Amino acid sequence: MIKQITVAGFGGQGVMLLGQTLAHAGNEVGLHTLWFPSYGPETRGGTANCGVTIADEKINSPVFSKADTLIALNEPSLEKFKEKVKENGEIIYNASLITKAVKIEKLKIYPIPANEIAVELGNIRVANMVMLGAYLALHDDISLSEIIDSLTAIFGERRKHLITINIKALEKGMECITSLKS
Repeated sequence: MIKQITVAGFGGQGVMLLGQTLAHAGNEVGLHTLWFPSYGPETRGGTANCGVTIADEKINSPVFSKADTLIALNEPSLEKFKEKVKENGEIIYNASLITKAVKIEKLKIYPIPANEIAVELGNIRVANMVMLGAYLALHDDISLSEIIDSLTAIFGERRKHLITINIKALEKGMECITSLKS
């Protein structure tokens, strides 16, 4: 098993945290993982993306040309990376910022209103966790509890007060996938 995921958006949207959390959780459950960040010229407001590879065997390179999954947090990122998704792969996109319907032959498409959900929860900055929750609902190799453990480790004592709202965001993202599939 090898999964290659591209996470992309503007700097400040939590792209790196999403990818890092996914890689950390995979590593904690005994999988081999790599997280490969890439920043644009500015951090906040510029482009940001990362590649995450999760496998049950050693990974030879953090670089891949085609992803199994694209998690796109904004329209420029969708446009830049949509052609770099493998046939029969999937795109999970932030339907709050990408308002046109996305239809690409031979790909599974999941629109998630991440910003609206994050605002309803009281903090726009958890939109990334809504998107991660959607990813978790589609894949069973890493559980919600393992992601929560990783977030707790990454946040540490200083930011532990943010765990509760992030859990709610993850759960809402998972619910989005459940409602799309029903």
